[in-house]
Amino acid sequence: MTYTSRKDALSIQSGVCDDPFSILGLHDWEGGVVIRAFAPGSAKVEVLDYTSGAVQCELERDKNAPDLFAGFLNRPNERFPYKLRYTRGDNIWTGEDPYRFGPVIGELDEYLFGEGTHQTLWKILGAHVMKHEGVEGTHFAVWAPNARRVSVVGNFNGWDGRRHPMRQRGVTGVWEIFIPALGEGETYKYELINRQGQLLPLKADPVGFGSEHPPRTASIIRDLSSHDWQDVEWIENRYKKNNIDQPISIYEVHLGSWRRVAEEGNRPLSYLELADQLVQYVKDMGFTHVELMPISEFPFDGSWGYQPVGLFAPTIRHGTPEEFRTMVEAFHAEGIGVLIDWVPGHFPEDAHGLAKFDGTALYEHEDRREGYHPDWNTLVYNYGRREVANFLSANALYWLKEYHIDGLRVDAVASMLYRDYSRNEGEWIPNKDGGRENYEAIEFLRNMNIMAYRESPGIMTVAEESTAFSGVSAPTNHGGLGFGFKWNMGWMNDTLRYMSHDPVHRKYHHHDMTFGMHYAYSENYILPLSHDEVVHGKGSLLDRMPGYPADQFANLRAYFGYMWGHPGKKLLFMGGEFAQGEEWNHDQSLDWHLLGHDFQRGVQSLVRDLNRLYKTLPALYRNDCRPAGFEWIQCHSADDSVFAWIRYGDKTDAPVLVVSNMTPVERQNYRLGVSHAGRWVEVLNTDSSLYSGGGRGNLGGANTEEIASHGKDVSLSLTIPPLSTLYFTLEQH
Repeated sequence: MTYTSRKDALSIQSGVCDDPFSILGLHDWEGGVVIRAFAPGSAKVEVLDYTSGAVQCELERDKNAPDLFAGFLNRPNERFPYKLRYTRGDNIWTGEDPYRFGPVIGELDEYLFGEGTHQTLWKILGAHVMKHEGVEGTHFAVWAPNARRVSVVGNFNGWDGRRHPMRQRGVTGVWEIFIPALGEGETYKYELINRQGQLLPLKADPVGFGSEHPPRTASIIRDLSSHDWQDVEWIENRYKKNNIDQPISIYEVHLGSWRRVAEEGNRPLSYLELADQLVQYVKDMGFTHVELMPISEFPFDGSWGYQPVGLFAPTIRHGTPEEFRTMVEAFHAEGIGVLIDWVPGHFPEDAHGLAKFDGTALYEHEDRREGYHPDWNTLVYNYGRREVANFLSANALYWLKEYHIDGLRVDAVASMLYRDYSRNEGEWIPNKDGGRENYEAIEFLRNMNIMAYRESPGIMTVAEESTAFSGVSAPTNHGGLGFGFKWNMGWMNDTLRYMSHDPVHRKYHHHDMTFGMHYAYSENYILPLSHDEVVHGKGSLLDRMPGYPADQFANLRAYFGYMWGHPGKKLLFMGGEFAQGEEWNHDQSLDWHLLGHDFQRGVQSLVRDLNRLYKTLPALYRNDCRPAGFEWIQCHSADDSVFAWIRYGDKTDAPVLVVSNMTPVERQNYRLGVSHAGRWVEVLNTDSSLYSGGGRGNLGGANTEEIASHGKDVSLSLTIPPLSTLYFTLEQH
């Protein structure tokens, strides 16, 4: 007897059926039930009683579809558990029928995703190890509204897309299936057929929690439910570390090149090795936070992670998601916050990624004038599509929730804000009002920040934004984008340009060091000396300092002193803290052997002491983002290239005088007015012999004299060593 129409049988056999659950599995049939199973290569398929294992019936091979089997059971018309036994030659095995299970995704999940408000989207999409209807297995779900058929493929089914076609859920375009017996570590991809019936390249899971090691590109099932977090106290109190009135000194790290194991093929460190070595180093150096360059899985090492494909998968280059969590927890145990670079601005066109995911421009724009970045040869997300905005905002929350990340530094924000970013006339489409602002991206960023701060209290978000766009770090209810902080790219460009000049010419560029104070409080700024400043032929920070080697080190020490004394939180890319000599190379370790030299060791000691002072002197951080915390004393001495200012905290905090001399000429008896009478103790001198400097200074401090200077009633007479920065704090009794 035939239990399947010819059309249905052929659609299953050929793998083009768009509704496999309406055919396969258990269904009503003339007073009983019929069970159908697709079993390529099997000679016999039997239905077994779930409890006793007794044979209930043998399924017959369909005459139109040789791999489709079906059989009738004369029993009540209702769902019941059963197993299938397969025979192929001498091989006999028993398994669950994926098509006997009901849906996993609920109506509320569908509704929230449909309207673009499902904050925990990763809990329904992706691959989830679970027990469903009493059976262990993995639930798969993927968004592909324009596909005719979607299947899960992997080693478990011979990468045959006919074996596990999925169920489409309503109008949301989500497809799902529960596959029994699959678990942690299994590789998989999605096989899609588009509306025209064409087979598309195999796709990695957009919400996959793990990936194969590049160049392989399959997703890997990862169970995220097992970690026993021990950092509850840190999470509850981290708001104290991330606030604008707290010291924030960030060590930016590329995990793949911070340190390598030369004896083992120059391999990078694992997450577990980093949990020991990197954590202890950051702690020893006194940084308050670490910022990891992109962690999300990416195919091309040379992109440094800024062209991600697997937004929900920590890169396998260093270990598993569980091991990444262990590393994060190790930082927290030492009181160090963890930020990650997050890249919602663009994605690559790799065939296994998001591009033309279901045969249409699903995540990107159809028109490349809106959806293509010429600078990076990448695609732009369609922020105006609610499902795409939901996908990205949920990804932000995913890292904060599932990995206890303390903050997101959002990459390339300027490229998101403007439709004409790096485009010529005719290469972009204006907004609805004829302007260049990307309204949809702006709305997305605002909503993302609102959600992140609401759902993960105590975190911070940071914008890498290089334009004069107003209110990047202003609250959204005041018209801002809602970021906690913004990188001060202008300060970085101006001051590095100044420091690159020979000191004899610096008097003509004096404003480069002072201009930043004109806008220092327009945003909550971080002063960034990031990886971008030591790549693409720019050389290392040390390379950019003029003069002979000793002068270069003196310049760099003075510059670091200037930076740590300047209003704004701090960020330094790895290697800068010990004056790495070569430009950064992502394929090799930092030059740790240089710490065998006095000059490099001296710079490292200086950065360690700068971090210590920054954390222990509230005047250096309390008002980083408020004008009340800064007063110029000397900003007009271009001929001398001397800068001096006072930093203030609360009324009870000792003020700090910062003095920089950016020429190789020692300034003796240099008079500077100060705010308070008394003894001002020299607490830092970048020319100290401790830092391999010349050892010149003020013998521990200076007392004020009742000589008016710089608008103050009292003043100090100081020795300012060449190419140096000094800190003095008022002695309190």
